[in-house]
Amino acid sequence: MTRNLLQPKVMFNEEAFGMMAEFRLSKKLIGRLHELTSGKTLDESQMQELLDIIYPTHDKGKNNRTRIMEAGAIAAYHQQTDFPVIPVLMTDDASQFKLLTYEQALCWVHDGRNYKKLRPVVPVHREKLEEFLGMYWDYYRKLLTFKETPNSNEATRLSAEFSSLFSTKTGYPALDDRITKTLNKKSELLIALKYPEVPLHNNESELGARAQVRRRDVSLHTMTEDGTKANDTFLTIVETAKKLGVSAYAYIHDRVSKRFSMPSLAEIIRAKGVSGMDYDAG
Repeated sequence: MTRNLLQPKVMFNEEAFGMMAEFRLSKKLIGRLHELTSGKTLDESQMQELLDIIYPTHDKGKNNRTRIMEAGAIAAYHQQTDFPVIPVLMTDDASQFKLLTYEQALCWVHDGRNYKKLRPVVPVHREKLEEFLGMYWDYYRKLLTFKETPNSNEATRLSAEFSSLFSTKTGYPALDDRITKTLNKKSELLIALKYPEVPLHNNESELGARAQVRRRDVSLHTMTEDGTKANDTFLTIVETAKKLGVSAYAYIHDRVSKRFSMPSLAEIIRAKGVSGMDYDAG
């Protein structure tokens, strides 16, 4: 039976306690949680009872409460067997995604934007930046080519080329610092060498948020809470239908007319999940 995802579970195993340490919870707190919960899986109400024992005063330990819940929820997600655990998640390097999957892919477009933020004044520095960006996007295009026909020899060569390219010293300090930061993200930026199906950027994942911003720019804010919910629901349906290749107009008409001849968007998502995982996220 598939677990009801609306009733989240929190697991306290060694992975959870390790994440708590990464979240910089105190050894004393982790030790107490270990004594109270080691090896246990709690539902949401049981978890709240536990937190009330540890923090009887509700306005104390808010950040720690969140970190404990996050660590336990991620550990439970990794242990469940109702559906495949996603091995790779593509992000823009936001910290909240770092422990959700075992491996993380970073978006090349987001990394490239950091170079555009440089504003060199000295002419020679502008030339150095322009020259390096040319090499940067040349390398990016090589990765795109690799994804079409991946092979281990080319993966090894591209890995070595990455190290060489991002060890470049231009004499422009701000650019050299930026290049070093990219080098330090090598494993995340080159995840496509291991998983060629993973995209090199997550710009498509941002389109839903951009649609929300565009609508807000035109219509300003909603006047009531119900209006906000209606707006969010409508945009969610439209953007989700678009990503699934479903006509939003036909889908909404099907629901409003109560024909229900089309499968729900949730059913389509589940069907796509069975046929093949989509690792793009942002």
